[in-house]
Amino acid sequence: EREDRPGGLLMYGIPNMKLDKNEVVLRRIKVMEEEGVVFKCGVNVGKDITAAELREQFDAIIVATGATKPRDLPIPGRDFKGIHFAMDFLTANTKAVLDPSVKHISAEGRDVVIIGGGDTGTDCVGTSVRHGCKSLSQLEIMAKPPLTRAANNPWPEWPKVYKMHYGQEEAAAKFGDDPRVYLTTATHFEGDKDGNVTAVHVVNVEWKKNEQGQFGPQPVPGTEKVIPAQLVLLAMGFLGPEQPLLDALQPLMQAGGAR
Repeated sequence: EREDRPGGLLMYGIPNMKLDKNEVVLRRIKVMEEEGVVFKCGVNVGKDITAAELREQFDAIIVATGATKPRDLPIPGRDFKGIHFAMDFLTANTKAVLDPSVKHISAEGRDVVIIGGGDTGTDCVGTSVRHGCKSLSQLEIMAKPPLTRAANNPWPEWPKVYKMHYGQEEAAAKFGDDPRVYLTTATHFEGDKDGNVTAVHVVNVEWKKNEQGQFGPQPVPGTEKVIPAQLVLLAMGFLGPEQPLLDALQPLMQAGGAR
């Protein structure tokens, strides 16, 4: 485990208020340790130990790193300070909860814009509210779900209906409304002379076919807006495992030495 504590996503990817570390995660880790599992933290495979060394020391290697490569948003202004991947924000926050001496990215007193409407975005909403953010907007490129099941979403399929999760409920309690802004995407970031992000330029979209016949979100002219932001969190999902580790293990996998 390359982090300082075992547990992976359960330890640092999910906020403490959503998943208690002592009562749930650490208790399970302790059970595994009592059963003989040895956790070695602060070990980055490919850097602190090579794939070849792992193969020499063990009979089997199981790759269980998860999909930790975040989807980026390469639009103008992306390099401004104050724009972070959601997992960097959430990980640092949980570390600070477990150890107050750890520095973290704070939303306190800031206008926060979260780009992405999934579970990770919701965790960023809940965490920002707890930090004491000044304002909060969550951009969702998809349309707002209906209040009741659509005809093409019958039981027993998962109901694709509108609902607020804990983060949105807490934000609504503080600011008066669901922070999600639907059918909206960012076009570029604005910053000050010191390189700090100050605003997010957005536009409404509609889902339709483009000139090539591909179905996707198309900007709606005349709907451009500017949202103040001193902190922007990118929570648009993940693209898969990080490539350097896979590259290091690929020769072993081809030889049947890793699963």
